[in-house]
Amino acid sequence: MRKKSLIKRMGLYLGSLAILFSCSDFDEINIDPQAANVDQVQVEYFINASIGGAQQNPHIAERVFILYWKAAGRMDRIGSLPVGFASDSWTTDYYNGYISTWLRNINTAITVAEEKIESGNIREYTNNLKQVARIWRVYLMSEMTDNFGPVPINGFQGVNPDYNSVEEVYYHMLEELKEATAALDTEIVNPGGLSDLDPAYGYNYSKWQKYGNSLRMRLAMRLSEVDPSKAQAEFEDAASKPILDTPDDNFKVQELGGWNDYTGVMTRPWNNQYLSATLNNLMIGLGGIDSEAVLPADKHPFIKDENYLGKRYEDHFTLLTNDPSAGYWFDGLHNEIDPRAYNLFPIPGDTDSEDFNSFPPWNSAATTTERLLVIGEEDTDDNGETNDILIDATNHWNAPVIGEWGEKGSRNRLRYPGTLPRLGNKFRQSDAERIFFASWETHFLIAEAAVRGWNVPMSGQAAYEQGIADSFAYNGMSQFVSDYLTSEDYNRNGTSVSWNHTTEPPARVTMSYVDGYTDTPGTTEYEFPENTIYMGGSVKNDLMNKIITQKFIAQTPWLPLETWSDHRRLGLPFFENPAVEAPIAEMPQLTPSNVMTNSPAVFPQRLKFPTGFANNLPTEYNQALGALEGDDTLFTPLWWAKQQ
Repeated sequence: MRKKSLIKRMGLYLGSLAILFSCSDFDEINIDPQAANVDQVQVEYFINASIGGAQQNPHIAERVFILYWKAAGRMDRIGSLPVGFASDSWTTDYYNGYISTWLRNINTAITVAEEKIESGNIREYTNNLKQVARIWRVYLMSEMTDNFGPVPINGFQGVNPDYNSVEEVYYHMLEELKEATAALDTEIVNPGGLSDLDPAYGYNYSKWQKYGNSLRMRLAMRLSEVDPSKAQAEFEDAASKPILDTPDDNFKVQELGGWNDYTGVMTRPWNNQYLSATLNNLMIGLGGIDSEAVLPADKHPFIKDENYLGKRYEDHFTLLTNDPSAGYWFDGLHNEIDPRAYNLFPIPGDTDSEDFNSFPPWNSAATTTERLLVIGEEDTDDNGETNDILIDATNHWNAPVIGEWGEKGSRNRLRYPGTLPRLGNKFRQSDAERIFFASWETHFLIAEAAVRGWNVPMSGQAAYEQGIADSFAYNGMSQFVSDYLTSEDYNRNGTSVSWNHTTEPPARVTMSYVDGYTDTPGTTEYEFPENTIYMGGSVKNDLMNKIITQKFIAQTPWLPLETWSDHRRLGLPFFENPAVEAPIAEMPQLTPSNVMTNSPAVFPQRLKFPTGFANNLPTEYNQALGALEGDDTLFTPLWWAKQQ
């Protein structure tokens, strides 16, 4: 059965059950799902509906996946959570989808399966469906607790649920995964047609078991800093079992066109999907692969010398940030950059590339590469005055920081769709497979566990290098992986690739630049940024920096929630502070006096609960705040995260 017809069928089926599941957004979330005869419903329909809903239709995806997760996870340069902004309406829409649809459907699947088992009205695979539903329910719970903090463990019991602390939720999720994966019978043979109702694995129970064990590894590692003994015990047990360790096992769901739950999460044409400064600094110089080896010959004239910073425009680019590239416009292509960069982000102006994204279709912003730096008073008509500087950004590679740029921002027209690298077409057309968990993540988790001294099935180096190899294969860059793995070249953060190269970078490196106003060449002492959240900023090239750097790049663009979580947990990789040329209204704690220092206090830590929750269920809301042990703000760290 094709997915489009399945969506239509599911819509009709669930529509017929609307009276069974109808409720207001917050105050009726625990209606008993068993008003219908248990013989009349099938477990697999509810699992399918839950997995489908959690793909996030375009309305939810734009607000949560793009404007929240990609922003906070630094896979996009969006001024939302990173500068303290969140929309209550966006949050409400997401929270409602989770509570009233996705979680409700998966809880119903489990309840129906249990009643069928108890009554004896079962098929051979019914118990397996229950275990699959438990595994998927853990994923949904993990998504919500990692966003909001306290969530209910037990809902849909006929009364409003209790809200559990993050610690309680994590302990529950780990136990659920342990039990559910062990209870799966991987020898069961499914009847024809059942596989059509599982958009991830087609009810291949071996793959669900591997996913459940790797998901348990992910969640166990989340506790590594706050509860290391529990983290180690859970991780080691999960890693000793079948795990998701080959690309064939990846948890992925095919996206579809149109407007439905399966529409691609990155397809809205008004979202620019820029390369972020964070990712740019991770990739520049990393891996020792010459751009000439990656790019066609027509791009070679634009490749700059090694150790060139670009053109300096200090009157037009912010200096009030700890981004190590602040103040410069790179007027060409980098001599060395992680080769995956060009697969993820086509070069500005490269409109002949089939992967060049021309969104939005209603104007020429994506293909407009000539923009102004205004000299003197602001040029309101954008036509250029005598002293203005016109820059053609074709074949230039830049990722300016977010934040408040003040007067410099008003005179800088270069931060524009056509002048900056933007995510490629392959991810924006609703014909990709959305990845929820990939083999590279399993390997990077094992590598981190090995560094911590835990008992794991392979060496840290072998796991690390396999994770990189899997990512390179996914990005079509396998021909470069051998040379890449041995590189001792530092990226802009002072981290190299080679596992055996842990020499710290020098305190400073002499680099060349050109004064953009006079075209006078010069040199400057480049200093690698101090990530003061991690090891006081003194360590830039240890194994943990390497692992999380590679994990971040590999997760791009599908798993921004994980890059956000890794940074909250470890302070890795280095996230530059937003610019503060002017005060940031929602983030007054970041000022020119502390902008060069990283602190958890200036990075978003969670989402606030929707106001509807507080207004309609004040008792439960206050209980959730008590379990949070902090104020309901974006900057209250979760239990497992670095504290302020």
